Amino acid sequence: MLLRFAFSQPVILGGVTDNSAFRALCSREKLLAAFGPLPVRLSTANTYSYRKVDVPFQEYVERLLQPQDPARLGSDTLYFFGDNNFTEWGSLFQHYVPPPFRIPGTSPAYSFGIAGSGSGVPFHWHGPGFSEVIFGRKRWFLYPPDKIPHFHPNETTLAWLQHTYPTLPSGQRPLECTLRPGEVLYFPDRWWHATLNLDTSVFMSTFLG
Repeated sequence: MLLRFAFSQPVILGGVTDNSAFRALCSREKLLAAFGPLPVRLSTANTYSYRKVDVPFQEYVERLLQPQDPARLGSDTLYFFGDNNFTEWGSLFQHYVPPPFRIPGTSPAYSFGIAGSGSGVPFHWHGPGFSEVIFGRKRWFLYPPDKIPHFHPNETTLAWLQHTYPTLPSGQRPLECTLRPGEVLYFPDRWWHATLNLDTSVFMSTFLG
């Protein structure tokens, strides 16, 4: 498994973890009760320059957790993913069961996210990791490191899907998959990827650094 996938290609893993207890804690009601007044740091949904905005978690859920506007630029779209205070959110994260696979010499770091339907992160790359959907469905688009995707860094994934994706010849289309609750995607180092939340989604990534 390590030799076949860890450095060469993405793979979807099913049934490798049981996060039913974590999922029960991630309902809207439970999260608002536990973390509503706490500040969360939002990032803009663009590729190369990130603006950070701090708001109370309850404000994000009640005001900003909306379906993606296709006409809105990535720099104007706020996204809750990754910038979590582990001390404040540790009571939740301790219930998460990560995938039971490791790459020698790496250690895991968690990034928790909640996002509205049609939202997502445009194409970018970083080190290897796993992504698990807790609620909702998430569509992924992936290219190997030697294939740079056609995209505008300030265009949302939804706009790219509507405008650029249909024009791509079959040989230039990305690998694709849709993750459902309980499924985990492993992505290798430096693979380009973009995500699109098909529903209001809760998800956890485990980055191996």
